[in-house]
Amino acid sequence: MDIVGALGRDPPDRESLPRWVAPLPKRLEDVAFRFAWVIVAINLVGTAFGFWYYRFQFQELPTEMWIFIPDSPGATLLIALALGAWALGRSSDTLAALAFFGNVKLGLWTPYVLVVFWPEFLAVNGPALYAFLLFSHLAMVVQAFVLHRITDFPLKAVAVATAWYTVDLLMDYFVPVIGDVTHTSLPYADGAPWFTTTVLQVAAAGAVALTVVPLFWALGTRIATLRNRAGDAGE
Repeated sequence: MDIVGALGRDPPDRESLPRWVAPLPKRLEDVAFRFAWVIVAINLVGTAFGFWYYRFQFQELPTEMWIFIPDSPGATLLIALALGAWALGRSSDTLAALAFFGNVKLGLWTPYVLVVFWPEFLAVNGPALYAFLLFSHLAMVVQAFVLHRITDFPLKAVAVATAWYTVDLLMDYFVPVIGDVTHTSLPYADGAPWFTTTVLQVAAAGAVALTVVPLFWALGTRIATLRNRAGDAGE
């Protein structure tokens, strides 16, 4: 039996990119693609857990707003779809860009709020679940950095990802169309004072900043890839 064929595919070619846009060792990236279906399965399990985790918010908000609620599960579903599409020989730049944005943004935002609001998060979730949430979300960031092997982040795909995560940001914190804001439940009331501001504003500030970060990285990857190809063509 062809193990590589059953669990993934031979890795795609790797561009010669700066470490700041492609920080993972080539060997680790290769393993990810050879075991792509394993990573897909892990992300689908994480997606299912995430939907269960958000079950109370689904009950509280109108059905029309449900698409904006499960932020992290949505990101893990997107990377499962992106890697699955690649493994089937049907890569999608748009799926890969959406997955990159989601896994970087939510993979960093969740540890941010877990650390900032750690006393109550730890009390509510307990040490084991707290640690799982922290490290599993950091792992989302790591896996996002294999995606440059299957997309060069064309501007149309980046525009779609930017548009979606901007709309999601607005629904989560600022202008919900129906009902209340859809951000992940925090262990304090939104209006509770926190230093010089409120809990909601602290969480929103992190979300705004972390919407810009993957946009910068995606465009940086695009520019570095084009420069590398131009250099190859000139040799």
